[in-house]
Amino acid sequence: MENLSLLIDLHKHAKRQGPGGDAETRKALQFCRVDPARPIKVADIGCGTGSSALLIANELNASVTAVDLLDPFLDILKIRAEETGLSGRITTLSCSMDHLPFEDEEFDILWSEGAIYIIGFERGVREWKQYLKPGGYLVVSEITWLTGTRPSELQKHWDHHYSEIDVASSKISVLENSGYSPAGYFTLPEYCWLDNYYNPMMKRFDAFLKRNGNSAEAKDIVESEVKEIELYKKYSEYVGYGFYIARKHS
Repeated sequence: MENLSLLIDLHKHAKRQGPGGDAETRKALQFCRVDPARPIKVADIGCGTGSSALLIANELNASVTAVDLLDPFLDILKIRAEETGLSGRITTLSCSMDHLPFEDEEFDILWSEGAIYIIGFERGVREWKQYLKPGGYLVVSEITWLTGTRPSELQKHWDHHYSEIDVASSKISVLENSGYSPAGYFTLPEYCWLDNYYNPMMKRFDAFLKRNGNSAEAKDIVESEVKEIELYKKYSEYVGYGFYIARKHS
């Protein structure tokens, strides 16, 4: 629990808790072919501090349920929603993504950027399908191999941290075998990792360590993040985030 508190402290004031970008969120939305005037219901699962939820609520006639297990992230989202005049369109929900209290076929879109790994890609796409209306869209970003083979150093790192990492064709097969029709796929460009996530995080390291008394636990977290950043910079041609957009069968 101490490490979790430290991770929250490191990330809660960041715009994003993972790689991504507003342009890429908009691009993924376009694959859903939603009439921006039509009222819809959206769930953003693992929303963090709400970059995607805020954008969706702003650009669509959407009622957004923003789900995260970490209350400090949701508290930040509430402040941002109030500041942008979107609090009437966003409802926060503190719960685990493997115990969602939704009704069957409640939502037009299920959204999850950089978070489905928590429950696992295959389990998430199968279990969450019940909450989608027929013809509704599942939109997730997921760590993905960009090539068929990759350096052993990189393979070992990601095999240790996320055993479901795979190439896009395997992820798409999971969607096809789970009752979805793939509607779109693209990968996040490097700036979504470096400019939007890693570089801002590195700028927070010194203050984070100072706030936490340069404890061994805080130093371990920084060391782990630095290792991941260095691996990405070294091997970005082999690994990235894939955005998967799929339509539930009618």
